Amino acid sequence: MALSQELQQYMQFYQQVALRRLLEWFASHARDLPWRYNRTPYRVWVSEVMLQQTQVETVHDYYLRFMDRFPTIESLAAANLEEVLKMWEGLGYYSRARSLHRAAQEIVQAIRENRSAGLYEQKLPADVNALRELPGIGAYTAGAIASIAFNIPTPAIDGNVRRVLSRVLALKSPTQKELEAAVTLWLPREAPGTFNEALMELGAVVCRPKSPRCRLCPWMTLCRAQEAGQQEAYPAPKPKKTIPHYDVAAAITLQPDGQILVAQRRQEDMLGGMWEFPGGKRKDGETIQAALQRELMEEMGIEIAVGEHLITVRHAYTHFRITLYAFICALVRGEPRCIECADFRWITVADLDDLPMAVTDRKIAQAVKRYMQ
Repeated sequence: MALSQELQQYMQFYQQVALRRLLEWFASHARDLPWRYNRTPYRVWVSEVMLQQTQVETVHDYYLRFMDRFPTIESLAAANLEEVLKMWEGLGYYSRARSLHRAAQEIVQAIRENRSAGLYEQKLPADVNALRELPGIGAYTAGAIASIAFNIPTPAIDGNVRRVLSRVLALKSPTQKELEAAVTLWLPREAPGTFNEALMELGAVVCRPKSPRCRLCPWMTLCRAQEAGQQEAYPAPKPKKTIPHYDVAAAITLQPDGQILVAQRRQEDMLGGMWEFPGGKRKDGETIQAALQRELMEEMGIEIAVGEHLITVRHAYTHFRITLYAFICALVRGEPRCIECADFRWITVADLDDLPMAVTDRKIAQAVKRYMQ
């Protein structure tokens, strides 16, 4: 559904005022962030992918390290995935790293084949639809790259923009089309990237989900929710879902010479490409030790003896939580093989630091290093 005629008239009436106030505010209050310097399409792309569902403060150092190691699309495309995942370790949502790497390889291949009649002259395609065809780039990221890197007048709707416009226009549950129509009405053709970035910044630092700093907002007198004193009622909160919890076990299987068994997750699985101490979920009625023995047989075809408990790690993912119990184990029968994994290795304690691991397995790795001292 498009914007109502009344809202269109409201936005058109305040268009110049809104634009001037927002850009003046941004010019004075924009945060000093590393991706706002030496801008290239590639640097904009990397920053936008990292910022998906991740706080600016978290991304800051990761971005600097990543760009130092992979300063160009060519360097990223030439790297192996394991190295890319290692640089991403701890940032979460690892499918972003896999998609970024795959897209870089597609771009480099397109350039080599001289495809798309100059579309890739600036490495990334300067076209919203072409950007969306690349792995890991959705509507928001394509809009952000297109407007910031190529000055293309197109909306970039993230959670911050949704919240700001929901409050300014007093829309409880705006649709994507309504939000795009609203941004388009105020989006200046001469500076679309600056406008989109300023709007996102406004939502991040002023129009916050809780306790918005309305007196600092350049749009305070334009905001219908603020006028009604109901800022936090917009947008309407989504119903909370019950978050499931799982008990999970992991095996630190040791050889007599101290080598440790690790497995690599399949690319199509959650945390694909990351290395882990193999294991899995406990089923109803199982002890955690029995679950670990079953999982190692199903995953790698080996029988293990479960020994002492090493560490318990609790972690919350987006849609579920886990309590992970790690045990020192010994190989009793069979030779490891990949039944439900991508690869496996016997490694030394020193090798643990070189492998990309998720937060939970990295905590186990640190406990293993202490145990083996």
